[in-house]
Amino acid sequence: MKRLRIEHTTGFSYQGDVSASYNEARMLPGSTDSQFVLSSALDIEPQAAVNQYVDYFGTRVASFDVLSPHSDLKITARSLVEVRPRPIEHVDVTWHGLHREASRSIETVEQLGQTARTRPHPEVVEIARAIASQHDHPGRAAHAITEAVGDAVEYMQGITGVHSAAEEAWIERKGVCQDIAHITLGALREVGIPARYVSGYLHPRPEAVVGEAVPGESHAWVEWFAGEWQGFDPTNGIEIGDRHVLVGRGRDYNDIPPLRGVYAGPFKSHLHVKVTITREA
Repeated sequence: MKRLRIEHTTGFSYQGDVSASYNEARMLPGSTDSQFVLSSALDIEPQAAVNQYVDYFGTRVASFDVLSPHSDLKITARSLVEVRPRPIEHVDVTWHGLHREASRSIETVEQLGQTARTRPHPEVVEIARAIASQHDHPGRAAHAITEAVGDAVEYMQGITGVHSAAEEAWIERKGVCQDIAHITLGALREVGIPARYVSGYLHPRPEAVVGEAVPGESHAWVEWFAGEWQGFDPTNGIEIGDRHVLVGRGRDYNDIPPLRGVYAGPFKSHLHVKVTITREA
């Protein structure tokens, strides 16, 4: 088990004063069966009244409006979280049993349909179906599919953008964790395995020194349902461990961006992001 302190600063700079902005932040983790939030807080500049709630998919949301002229918006999320590993445990379920069980719950049914972000390239469809045909156990097939996608796509920044879809990233065989997660989701859903997008943080150093603050970034991985929900990080080819801090889940990135907003004004905006992660224990 690790204790991680996360400071995530983001926001917008405008090319002049905007008269108002309306925003949602999904930057604070929640407690689960594998992580416990010791403290969390959100600072907003300029100051604004915040409405906090849990959205449809179970993610903590801070909704706020800035109704006075401003040229910059800065949000800082600070969290201290205890995290334990979440190793994969395959449940004994057949493909027929998975289909029957998945069709009974909204939670799983909604994670079966493709979105514009996850719709798979024909080559990904072929790979997923070939792997699934080799396994009697859908959980083991899911594990093999996520590993195959992670092996096939190289992590590289600057190739895709925040609005890129899985098909585009697959053609390049390059992308960031968001792209790799979308490709994986498309492959899993194609063979009838419910799968969801997970947003959070990953401490970049497995053997992190206690007390050393290191640069980090938002991270994405996947979870699939095969009798129980299981997680895997296809970008790094690893199970979900005590370096992963979960913030939210959804059908794809569109459901859980760290910051989303609109503003009143004729100016362009620039998004800035800085994440620092410190191992405390």
